[in-house]
Amino acid sequence: MYTENADKAETFSLKTDTEALGGGLEIFISKNHRFGTDALLLAQFAAPRRIDNVIDLGTGCGIIPFILLRDFGVSAVTAVDINAEAIELLKLSVKANNIGTIIPINADLRNLSSDYNSKFDVVTCNPPYKAVGTGIVNTDAAKLSARHEVSCTQEDVCKASYKLLKSGGRLCMINRTERLADVICAMRKNRIEPKRLRMIAKDENTKPVLFLIEGKKDGKPFLNVENTIYTNK
Repeated sequence: MYTENADKAETFSLKTDTEALGGGLEIFISKNHRFGTDALLLAQFAAPRRIDNVIDLGTGCGIIPFILLRDFGVSAVTAVDINAEAIELLKLSVKANNIGTIIPINADLRNLSSDYNSKFDVVTCNPPYKAVGTGIVNTDAAKLSARHEVSCTQEDVCKASYKLLKSGGRLCMINRTERLADVICAMRKNRIEPKRLRMIAKDENTKPVLFLIEGKKDGKPFLNVENTIYTNK
């Protein structure tokens, strides 16, 4: 059951629930901000080193930062989202879990302060999958922004990531297979060279519907296609 939380933003009434993540972690979620398997797969694919400085763009309820802290021992993750409700949820989760440092930032990734330029070793992003004008359009503004590129495009993500990353830093993303060409083009246009690609399918008898991709800032051309992930195994 959803409960009213007293520690809510002044501009809206935030109804929350919690979902167990494992390892004793409880993540605050809402009707508009939940998490799924794609975020879990992206966090494991990114696999940052303990010494890496990481930023998660479009963090939602903050599931990826918590996995990176729990499973990879990074000391801190900066988490950015344009939606105020998402950041409020993340703040609640930070208060409820003593696991490490997460820095929530309510901001548009297209307009981040230049103070963050060249500060990060790894950027993670689970972006909106659908291009504007495709698929079923949701009338709920938060869900529309999460599923369609109304707040940012693949190119916006890559452009921001190039600024944020140190030389040789990595951008790790997940998306639908129909967007693979768009993502690769956006990466290369913004001098992020695709280096690793991994498809995701339900099982050996179904075609991939998602992919994971890693690009390196100012990297040299060479793409390694890794084994397919089967989610039903």
